[in-house]
Amino acid sequence: MRIAVNTRWLLLNKLEGIGTFTHELMQRITQNHPEVQFDFYFDRPFDSHYIYGENVKGYRLLPPARHPYLWYVWYEMSIKRKLAKTKPDLFFSPDGFIPTSTKTKTLNTLHDLNFEHYPEWIPNFAIGYYKKYFPLCAKKANHLVTVSEFSKRDIVSTYKIEPDKIDVVYNAAEPQSAIEDLTVNQFKKDRLNEAPYFIFIGALNPRKNLQRIFPAFDRLDSDYKLLVVGEKMHWDLEIAAAFDKMKRKDQVIFSGRLEKQTLNLLLAGADGLIFPSLFEGFGIPIIEAFNAGTAVITSDITSMPEIAEDAALLVN
Repeated sequence: MRIAVNTRWLLLNKLEGIGTFTHELMQRITQNHPEVQFDFYFDRPFDSHYIYGENVKGYRLLPPARHPYLWYVWYEMSIKRKLAKTKPDLFFSPDGFIPTSTKTKTLNTLHDLNFEHYPEWIPNFAIGYYKKYFPLCAKKANHLVTVSEFSKRDIVSTYKIEPDKIDVVYNAAEPQSAIEDLTVNQFKKDRLNEAPYFIFIGALNPRKNLQRIFPAFDRLDSDYKLLVVGEKMHWDLEIAAAFDKMKRKDQVIFSGRLEKQTLNLLLAGADGLIFPSLFEGFGIPIIEAFNAGTAVITSDITSMPEIAEDAALLVN
């Protein structure tokens, strides 16, 4: 059997939600099924770290898919041609997009439909592509996977797809080695002057609700710091205004993206993860915090109550 996989989200030290989902899933599947040949399709030079065994072969398909025009070329032309040439038994995509006219059987993953409900959260250059091709790819796929029961209900309701066509496969957090308290304390001393802190993890965009996290933290009359981990993907005027109005902005530390071991240490040392997102198909930082033994404050909407259950403080 031969399975082709869209692995363009496997970027070394830059795994976001879809990348983590792809990594955790595919490293297990490839290792558990050495009898299956896996073809991994990348859109840029790839790291051997993601070639999980002798039954995995990586291919770089041009062009790098970094703009809707290039997305179209990569999925509808480059992948389609490769599938026609190699004739795998199945094409698996973890990001919602597949070639819409391929003869190869397809398994497609839809993590969430946040852009259908809040199109203003997606850059103008991309929203048209999402609106056209996401539902088309969902309907063209032979079968679908999503990451929560919430997302499954949303896909069924929004795209009028039969529930039997969709399986729920929950996300995984990357396993982490045990972290000794002494190591955490030393790290806090070196990096944060031993100050207590809350941590936020995620892309810095309106969906993650930083525009409300900042004023809420500003009302906390203490020596706590707020550590913000993530890239400023869509730092809009509302987020900027909320930060500029803070009286305690000197207590906010922006770290940017962090490598995994550093992030694990910071997460383990935090008094709590602040994750009151406005919309999530899953919310991987929630279970990353659970793994680290760190308390979680998250939202009482979309998938987050399902993922956190009664192990977190749920807020409006």
